[in-house]
Amino acid sequence: MHRYEILDTAPDAAFDKIASLAARLFDAPMACVSFIDAGRVWCKAAHGLDGVLRAGGHPGLRVPALLDSVPRVVRDALADPRTATDPMVLGEPGVRFCAAAPIVTAGGELLGTVQVLDTRPRDATDEQVAGLGELAALVMDRLELRLSAIRTVAAERRMRTGAERLARTLQRTLLPPALPEVPGLEAAAAYHTASTDEVGGDFYDLFPLDDGRWAFFLGDVCGKGAEAAALTSLTRYTLRAAAIYDPDPCAALANLDAVLKGEYQGSDPRYCTAVFGVLEPRSGGSFLLTLAGGGHPPALAVRSDGRVEPIATTGGQLVGLLPDPKFISVTTRLAPGDSLLLYTDGLTEARTPDGAMLGEEGLADRLPATAGRGADAVLGAVTELLTAVGSGVSDDTALLALSVPARRPAQENR
Repeated sequence: MHRYEILDTAPDAAFDKIASLAARLFDAPMACVSFIDAGRVWCKAAHGLDGVLRAGGHPGLRVPALLDSVPRVVRDALADPRTATDPMVLGEPGVRFCAAAPIVTAGGELLGTVQVLDTRPRDATDEQVAGLGELAALVMDRLELRLSAIRTVAAERRMRTGAERLARTLQRTLLPPALPEVPGLEAAAAYHTASTDEVGGDFYDLFPLDDGRWAFFLGDVCGKGAEAAALTSLTRYTLRAAAIYDPDPCAALANLDAVLKGEYQGSDPRYCTAVFGVLEPRSGGSFLLTLAGGGHPPALAVRSDGRVEPIATTGGQLVGLLPDPKFISVTTRLAPGDSLLLYTDGLTEARTPDGAMLGEEGLADRLPATAGRGADAVLGAVTELLTAVGSGVSDDTALLALSVPARRPAQENR
């Protein structure tokens, strides 16, 4: 009985119809579908027995003799010693006639009965008894279907849990386990998933070059799932290798473009947006930043005085898609107290509670308060924004924040 998980469940229209059909088959005023649990009889559906239910009684006769592998008919319950002392016979509603068909599993286990009740002694035809047995079989079919659905849902839930675990593990392998410590620079990164069971294609990285400079990149490949994961892995390691060969940002993106076109040919091209940068330490604690973009949203520089400046690589085109793409680089300086935020378009395309797209301006409006507070503060502000937007985020978002610590007064006086 516990295997079928039917006890104490909510009313079900299918079982109610079976009780109604049973009463109609016998032209009787009452019928019920009942199940036997350890120490109790529980009614799943009843017809014409509302008064008994309201009074706290049990609709149907409780006599164990009625629970048999074949249908049973009691012509006069008051005269039959098996039923004469049943509360439904001695009290309300004064049952005199009962026909009961067992609900039996394929293995022969008796789960309960479909009963038809009347307040007058009477007979039942063979056709009526056979029909009642068929209705009991319908109850059993319904239980099996329900059990199958329960098991299917449980299996899907287990599979989904496994898929989510696999997706999270795979996602972690596509991102650096931790950002390196860069002398004179603070770095923070985060990855916000829009779906827990699907691998996204956003990526970022930060790593040293041989000459004391540091390279970084952030981007978004087309698609989702395993194909996107493969493309992300290829993109990330290609950019790392390209930076070792030639750390010029435009050259790195061009190298990636050539690799993607060579790997994905024909009618199913694979492409990505990306921004690639190189940081060179300069005197006074500042860094010279050279940045190139390929179809990617502009990075945002949060200056120490609260100004937010887009570092736009206008004209940079998608990587891996166009025959002869152009990549544009720009140069700026990150002074003490300045921060740089890179992000994927899952952030700016998020919808605010009023339905409007956040956009680059909406993002920039939330950053001045982080001026001079470092990469963690910038990342914290964006994370709070994503939390506030909630379900308005429909795509994964990768975030990378870099900042030059503000100079302390004692340092400025040296």
